[in-house]
Amino acid sequence: MKSSSPDSTPLARRTSGSASRAKVSKSVDKEMAKSTNGDYAPAGISIRNGPVTDEMDVDIPAVNGKRKARVSTGKPVNYNDAASSSEEDNKPLAKRQRTSISKAKKDASESDSDDVPIARRKSGGKLPPSISEDGSDFEQVEKKLAKEKAHIEKKAEKDAKTIRAKEAKGKKPVVKKPASEVDSEDEPISKSRARKSNGVKKEESDDDVPMTKKAAAKKANGKAPAKAPVKKPVKGKAAAKKEESEEAEPEEEGEYRWWDAPKKEDDSIKWETLEHNGVVFPPDYEPLPKNVKLVYNGTPVSLHVEAEEVAGFFGAMLNSTLNVENPTFQKNFFNDFTEILAKTGGAKDKDGNKVPIKEFSKLDFTRIFEYYQGKSEERKARSSAEKKADKAAKDEFEAPFLYCTWDGRKERVGNFRVEPPSLFRGRGEHPKTGKVKKRVMPEQITINIGPDATVPTPPAGHKWKEIKHDNKATWLAMWQENINGAYKYVMLAANSTVKGQSDFKKFEKARELKKHIDRIRKDYQKELKSELMADRQRATAVYLIDKFALRAGNEKDSENEAETVGCCSLKFEHVTLKPPNTVIFDFLGKDSIRFYDEVTVDPQVFRNLKIFKKSPKSEGDDIFDRLNTGQLNKHLANYMPGLTAKVFRTYNASYTMSTLLQELEATNTSLHEKIKLYNDCNRKVAILCNHKRTVGAGHEAQMGKLTDRIKGLKYQKWRTKQMILDLDPRQKKKKGAEWFQLDEDLTEEWIEEHQAFLVEEQRTKITKKFEKDNEKLVAEGQREMKAKELTERLGAADDLAKKLKKENKTKKVEAEGRTPTVEKLEAAVDKIDQRITTMNLQAEDREGNKEVALGTSKINYIDPRLTVVFAKKFDVPIEKFFSKTLREKFNWAIKSVEDVDDWEF
Repeated sequence: MKSSSPDSTPLARRTSGSASRAKVSKSVDKEMAKSTNGDYAPAGISIRNGPVTDEMDVDIPAVNGKRKARVSTGKPVNYNDAASSSEEDNKPLAKRQRTSISKAKKDASESDSDDVPIARRKSGGKLPPSISEDGSDFEQVEKKLAKEKAHIEKKAEKDAKTIRAKEAKGKKPVVKKPASEVDSEDEPISKSRARKSNGVKKEESDDDVPMTKKAAAKKANGKAPAKAPVKKPVKGKAAAKKEESEEAEPEEEGEYRWWDAPKKEDDSIKWETLEHNGVVFPPDYEPLPKNVKLVYNGTPVSLHVEAEEVAGFFGAMLNSTLNVENPTFQKNFFNDFTEILAKTGGAKDKDGNKVPIKEFSKLDFTRIFEYYQGKSEERKARSSAEKKADKAAKDEFEAPFLYCTWDGRKERVGNFRVEPPSLFRGRGEHPKTGKVKKRVMPEQITINIGPDATVPTPPAGHKWKEIKHDNKATWLAMWQENINGAYKYVMLAANSTVKGQSDFKKFEKARELKKHIDRIRKDYQKELKSELMADRQRATAVYLIDKFALRAGNEKDSENEAETVGCCSLKFEHVTLKPPNTVIFDFLGKDSIRFYDEVTVDPQVFRNLKIFKKSPKSEGDDIFDRLNTGQLNKHLANYMPGLTAKVFRTYNASYTMSTLLQELEATNTSLHEKIKLYNDCNRKVAILCNHKRTVGAGHEAQMGKLTDRIKGLKYQKWRTKQMILDLDPRQKKKKGAEWFQLDEDLTEEWIEEHQAFLVEEQRTKITKKFEKDNEKLVAEGQREMKAKELTERLGAADDLAKKLKKENKTKKVEAEGRTPTVEKLEAAVDKIDQRITTMNLQAEDREGNKEVALGTSKINYIDPRLTVVFAKKFDVPIEKFFSKTLREKFNWAIKSVEDVDDWEF
């Protein structure tokens, strides 16, 4: 909808810098078109992209009472979902270890700083990989991607028209909600209204949005429901582990199939009855031993227990150099620390004399660090029995808090633990990094519970801040943290009904967009040439959000929040234009992760961006000064109720995946080839929808381990073949000498290292088995075995070492096993070959995915029902795509289409 006059479209936000004109003159349009003529690259393609890893350590939510290993690209603290992970993306070959990220060297091609974005010149960071860096011809890659994207968009246009035509037959027109009723969750903070249900501001609003419930697709008449696939019995250790985990879980009382239930008329009411046991507080601070002191200017000082705890926060993390050596972190910590010192009586020496602490550089936390390191080593050195006993005690204590009763159903609680006090770390260059996160007291916590339920008892001597009975809210408890004043919520787990309904609603909204996408694209293409600056800016923003999955972006409080941006809040320095039609984005995106992207755009979009950056605009000025997120979402809601900018990311990922999967034909290939086929489609989604990442710091090490495992199998195959010769030397003539030769990539040096590994591996297995047997004996009230027994058992490892040494010397391998035969050994060689083929596929898959965030796409943007449909079509167990956590989270998706053969996104 166009405004009648330029003056009726004011600037979207106040700016102290230069602003764009209300109208775009024909002369300016002509001038920009002339200056950008040339050989245009195919539009809509990302040349080099992905989030660039920031080395700042960040806060990550505690899961199951433990803090996860800190990584710079970790997920933000999220109180609405239990931590979940993708099996395929987050199941490395070995446990991930902290790896320092080496600083990127400047490329020679970057020497001409005039062509380098300002933001990049400042940060000096490394660039993400280019799509052509794998050695393929750049122009060919570009054309192929552009062609594939154009094909998918053409299909989307056709599908939208077909769907609308079908719905128009015999259906009453749907009355659209006015634009004012659109979800406000993407609006700038300053524009959004506070909810009246509980009188507090929310950190995230997803959880109080009414859930859309739709009945599952009806089965075709006359068709019997498909039988559930019979699972093969799991053997060996896997079976034991499965039985153990199943025993640990509570019994299911009967599944609530909410996706089959009819939609409620008023779905703003979230519950009728709600019971829970409140929250778990972190343990009280345990003072340091008297001989462990903070040292100031060479003098050990005594502190009040409150100040000592804060000093301990810093001292315990001396190994996190990315934080403790950060000047902002040091400054904020020191300011808070000295405030607490002043409040608690300051620091004193051994004689009780006050020691004024005025300079951070004179503080020495070494003794505190060594104390906490020692405690950490003690915990690691506990025996298996001690660890089990501690875990059992912890589980018993937390058991009452694990579940709540929601409308009579048992639902798992996601995060019932109150955050412990610590130092705030933040993400990226957060201005408040290093400040003290204070201990949360019961008097700060509001409990939300049913009016007839028993209110949880607060700790002795304390009381709750308030008791609410708000059945329009989905949180169980909340409090306000002291750093940013944000509200933290105790929510249900990711596999709960409420969360499932929220996910369902998100993907159904994306499916609804499928009906309107052609009109939206047609309109914004037309408005790219609008005379009104506001309309042209809006059309350009929608183009960028649709084509490159940019987030809309909200206004930020730069003093209290990290200066992160999205499309609508891009500034002059975040966008660099490279004729004829390449645009370079370089800014801090979500979670303060630097985002760098070189994209090719429609020539008209390139001209528009030149106009939006036209002089007198300069660094610090907004690109889209006549647009904000609220205005953008209000416009989008005219096409479809509830449509906001963020729906495009989900739609594009899901529709692209759906199209790619539909084009696949079921073939009689191996299981691992089918999995790779799925991952290849997922990878294309990530590339075409711009869901990429930089190569992880641990990727090379992981690939090295995988290569070693493949080489280990090759060595095992060679030994097995040598055993055949030991049994029947005539086989050499029969099969040919080449069949028995050692693989060329197995050097003598590597073989010796591998043999040492095999011996050590056997020692470890024997030791663990011995410890487990002893634990069992103790549990049964019998005597433990003596160390002599372990020594005798370890003799098997010594025998293996001698045997391998002899083989190296004689170049002969004696046949092993009970009654070995040539036939049995040949069958063993075939099995090893199959394992090598499988692992080579895994290596190829992992290498191909190193720049692609498959987990992000699969968990957040691709409709999980598409994965379920693929698994059914290709007869692949769903466990191969979804971890246990994800199967619980997406239970609604698995069950809702299990009997539907023709489900489509």
